[in-house]
Amino acid sequence: MSGQGSLSAADAALPAAPHKAGAIFSLNPFAVNVKAFSSSPNSISLAPLPSPPSAKMPAVKRRTLLQALPAATLFRTLFRTLFPASLWAAPQPDQANPAAAATAVYELRVYHAAPGKLGELHSRFREHTIKIFDRHGMKSVAYWTPLDEPEKSNTLIYILQHPSREAAAANWKSFGDDPEWKSVRDKSEANGKLVEKVDSTFMALTDFSPRL
Repeated sequence: MSGQGSLSAADAALPAAPHKAGAIFSLNPFAVNVKAFSSSPNSISLAPLPSPPSAKMPAVKRRTLLQALPAATLFRTLFRTLFPASLWAAPQPDQANPAAAATAVYELRVYHAAPGKLGELHSRFREHTIKIFDRHGMKSVAYWTPLDEPEKSNTLIYILQHPSREAAAANWKSFGDDPEWKSVRDKSEANGKLVEKVDSTFMALTDFSPRL
């Protein structure tokens, strides 16, 4: 399939497919534009855009393609032809390593900030803490702040994921011993501690929970 052109006289005998005048569909970064023109319901112009050097579309007869593929699946077929399966059918983490997913634990942590220190606590997490968490195998799931007072002014809530309960203990130990963390903590608390109290709860996903 290359260049632009109308269907042959033999192809014109095919039943007209539903179409929208001037409809253009594009896939990025390498795509094939498909245009349907109202002047001829059976006229389809395929204009291939530049494709990556390693991805070559095999030759396909237009008549065979149009007979075998409804318009709704044409674009999925073109995408899967142009791109390797690893880009569109990569297994999800839980599918790739079900054993690890089965033992994973989640830690809910609630920080009660010292009066007036919530902003500084946010800055410490934003600029330092999360990166140090990553280095010690502590995956950040999400971070929240309450919407209503009084918690809104002094509370930070977040969830970490650990490979296991035992790994969580080891992760926190290595995090606490990290020289960078000690330096960041001491500098940020030069004018007083940022956190008055921390609540920690370890959790496991239920069997009916969506995967995270």
